[in-house]
Amino acid sequence: MDVKTALAERKSTRAFLDKDVSISIINEIINQAKTAPSGVNTQPWQVAVVTGKSKDGLCNKLEKAFRDGKNGAMDYKYYPVEWLGEFKKRRKECGLLMYSTLDIKREDKQKKLDQWALNYQAFNAPVILLFFIDKSMEKGSYMDYGMFIQSIMLSAVEHGLATCPQAALGEYPEIVREEFPHYKDKIVLCGMAIGYEDKTQVINSYRTPREDLSQIAKYYS
Repeated sequence: MDVKTALAERKSTRAFLDKDVSISIINEIINQAKTAPSGVNTQPWQVAVVTGKSKDGLCNKLEKAFRDGKNGAMDYKYYPVEWLGEFKKRRKECGLLMYSTLDIKREDKQKKLDQWALNYQAFNAPVILLFFIDKSMEKGSYMDYGMFIQSIMLSAVEHGLATCPQAALGEYPEIVREEFPHYKDKIVLCGMAIGYEDKTQVINSYRTPREDLSQIAKYYS
């Protein structure tokens, strides 16, 4: 598979088959992704591979916190404090596209809540990757981390796997650190659901649009 194909096929998958992924494949994916660049070769990535009872325990606690109405607070600001202009517009369009695909109406508050709660179950994927970073690292390392995470997703496509990068899995960082005390002094960046796509599920049928190249790039010579 070439890079062009992997980039085109990668998407945020929100329904997975009940099919295990071998740790050897996960290891191969991470080994490939670790070649991503980082400033002065800091390699700031630290990954917890979570499956089985550990995954179930974490997901159940995250979902309970959400359903109990506890406000999540990530270790850093992932989203802007105030949504403005085109960013506000794209955010709204993204949500409307997902709910319309699922035929969930604006007034169906319980269905919306249940759909959002699936975030904390990692959409029932068999594997979760949790990403941590040392508190001493600055914004440049977050950029490095993004390249590492994208590399994981592209490698996963080549291995026939689907992924969904999830800020939601970092919304209750204290729960994550309690479950995995090895990372008790680390920042929880985010997580990722990974497994085999369930292509029969309608939620996997939609794709969010991308802006035209003319809206992204300006040329100077």
